[in-house]
Amino acid sequence: MPSSQSDPPFDDEGMAPAKGVPSSSQHSPALFADNGEYAELERQGAKAAVRGEDMASNPMRNSVNQPEATGESLQRWADRRDAWDHGYRSQLTPAGPPAPTSCDGRVQDEALFGVTRVLTFQGRNSLSSASGFFFERDGRLFLITSRHVLFDAPSRHTPDRIEIEIHTDPGDLTSLSTLSILLHRGGLAAWHQARDGGGDIDVAALEIDRSALPADGVLRAFGVTHLTAGFDMFEVGDSLAIPGFPLGFFDTVHHLPVVRQASIASCYGVRFQGQGFFLTDARMHRGSSGSPVLARTGAVRGAGRPRWFLLGVHSSRMDMATRDITQDESLGLNCAWYADILLTLTDREDGRLADERDGADKSP
Repeated sequence: MPSSQSDPPFDDEGMAPAKGVPSSSQHSPALFADNGEYAELERQGAKAAVRGEDMASNPMRNSVNQPEATGESLQRWADRRDAWDHGYRSQLTPAGPPAPTSCDGRVQDEALFGVTRVLTFQGRNSLSSASGFFFERDGRLFLITSRHVLFDAPSRHTPDRIEIEIHTDPGDLTSLSTLSILLHRGGLAAWHQARDGGGDIDVAALEIDRSALPADGVLRAFGVTHLTAGFDMFEVGDSLAIPGFPLGFFDTVHHLPVVRQASIASCYGVRFQGQGFFLTDARMHRGSSGSPVLARTGAVRGAGRPRWFLLGVHSSRMDMATRDITQDESLGLNCAWYADILLTLTDREDGRLADERDGADKSP
């Protein structure tokens, strides 16, 4: 992102800052790109500029976000303020890249065009609505969702087919194609699942026949490049985004998912209670099962660098069986299976998928 000459920062009244407030001219774009919080503030500032908002709308200038109210250091507050300002100014620089003003500029976002609603059926009877996303590996395309969406013995949920929707025109998001996929072939389940030392993993991969896709389909699948390079890249409290279709709710005109904001709620990289998932803190509902759990890679995108890291697959809400429903609210926690299970589910060895081997285990 190009650098620009910093103007003097302003306080809530639009006047010069009080003595001792660090100047934004002290910082470089690299500072913000290397910190997830600063990168997000920079992105929000850029969006505010595109929307035509005044630079004084920087939320860090609000009294509730200043050191006197938050207790943080003056330097940290100034860094956060400057990250937003830098993003704002980047959109005012003639040499900067123009912000997308049409759907054509957004079709590269997997969080919008890599996520789909999954409708399940038993014959002609509609059973449920859930979420899923596309994952591509070695030229093969998969639909990823929660295993219990396709089969759940305790609830006797046994659909025989699903339907998903795919956009067919980036300039007209009302243009769609519906794809119906059978869940059994020759009496066997068409999807692939796995288990590890902690038991069954609530993730399923269903390979999609590319010849069945519309020729003009607008589909942006996640891939191996979206998986994280290491568990030390994220920690408790980091921000997440979970696009999906809670309670079947979505933009019914343009058929795009809605996004829940979340945060990592357990030690990332550690198997919570010995199972292959971590916890997220977010307001989730039925219908979100199978949604991708995403983290931004940062404000600066290099060649081949995706916009999102795929951290997990949302499965279900977590709660305490002993909770007193008259006195205690729900915990508001959810389990997300580590996304590296997709490497197991989409692996091929001697013509067979990895979950057909004994002892397949690539969970953290």
